[in-house]
Amino acid sequence: MTETTTAPPHDIPAAVEFQEASDGIECYRLTENDLRILLLPQDGAPVATSMVTYHVGSRDERTGHTGATHMLEHLMFKGTERYHKRKGTSIFGTLQRVGAKVNASTWLDRTNYYEMLPTQHLPLALDVEADRMRGALLDPGDVEDERTVILNERDRNQNDPVSRLFDEVWGAAFVAHPYHHPTIGWKSDIESITPDGLREYYDTFYWPNNATLSIVGQFDRPEVLAEVAERFGQIDAAPHEIPQVTTAEPEQSGPRRVTVRQDGQLGAVLMGFKSPPALDEDSDVLDVLARILASGKKSRLYRRCTDQGLTSDVFGINFRLRDPGLFSVFAYLAPDQDHETVEDAIRETIVGVQEDGVTQEELDRARSQLRAQIAFDRDGPMRVASQLNEALAAGDWKLYTQYLDRLDQITVQDVQRVAQTYLTSDKMTVGQYVPSEA
Repeated sequence: MTETTTAPPHDIPAAVEFQEASDGIECYRLTENDLRILLLPQDGAPVATSMVTYHVGSRDERTGHTGATHMLEHLMFKGTERYHKRKGTSIFGTLQRVGAKVNASTWLDRTNYYEMLPTQHLPLALDVEADRMRGALLDPGDVEDERTVILNERDRNQNDPVSRLFDEVWGAAFVAHPYHHPTIGWKSDIESITPDGLREYYDTFYWPNNATLSIVGQFDRPEVLAEVAERFGQIDAAPHEIPQVTTAEPEQSGPRRVTVRQDGQLGAVLMGFKSPPALDEDSDVLDVLARILASGKKSRLYRRCTDQGLTSDVFGINFRLRDPGLFSVFAYLAPDQDHETVEDAIRETIVGVQEDGVTQEELDRARSQLRAQIAFDRDGPMRVASQLNEALAAGDWKLYTQYLDRLDQITVQDVQRVAQTYLTSDKMTVGQYVPSEA
């Protein structure tokens, strides 16, 4: 069982307050500005991962400013007064010179910036992240350069029929909540957002009290906490309340449909069902159901669709998000098969779970698959930090430490109940990708 403690470790700097620990992860905060710090010391090679997760994503963007989070992800690498290519100290160059792997990512509920590097150079990574937390230049010339890069990136996504199908289904499934718009943003917003608009967005959300610093790997706790306090402690907390998303998606009262016609080879079907927030226990059950339906040759949809020549592949995906999201089933059609036949087969399989439930063997196999995937995803500091990042996005970092225990509580009755509750036609949005004729 996961253990949680509130007993503080010894030898922590005065500027740092211990909050709690769970399954080896220690949570602190900087008293000056409320920056949250997660530490997971690990034995092994002298390597560490440093990651700053900002609690802002495309979910926080308003109409006209969609894509702002993703554009800032690009611009945060363009530099500060101290770290800039004109001085020979670009962020990428500075970190890569000491052997760091560096990158960032943007998603619906969060943005993260991370480095994996030799532990001896961890202070450098912390210095870079502290400097760009409030010191990003956001130069107008850089904005124009990245605008072109991002528009090209969006065009590539739109030319991929599967990527476009997902965008269309999410856009139809959510009419009020900002999950409606794609993380990369609408084209007209990318084209029109100004440097001043980006600066306003940066000044609204990019503060220590809206961020979590995670450090995973081999390091000395007192030394690392002292480094964090020195570099981040001089940054003020936001002088305003961080805006929160208050829009709730209205109850869906009937099925919705979209069609994407585009050049390509094999057609596809995407079925999305409104699902609960990531921290809801039913979301754990939906993880299991996704495996039972569409993971491996013994899964129900593989046997019903792929084995029978209806599909070339089929996947189950439970998108765990801070707000209610989508449980999705995606299938590539086999050659010469039609969308309606595949869609009917998927619905028939789901109804089978709703009416007759699942077996203990299916539940145990799904749990074993999830445990194996989790073990793989937690192999090494970078992978651990990545999984912590998703738990932070969901709203509670302890989802990372408690997840395996939560899986153990699931019963076959739970699986049937969530299938009956969420996988209904009234909560369904169906997308079809139909390859256009030459």
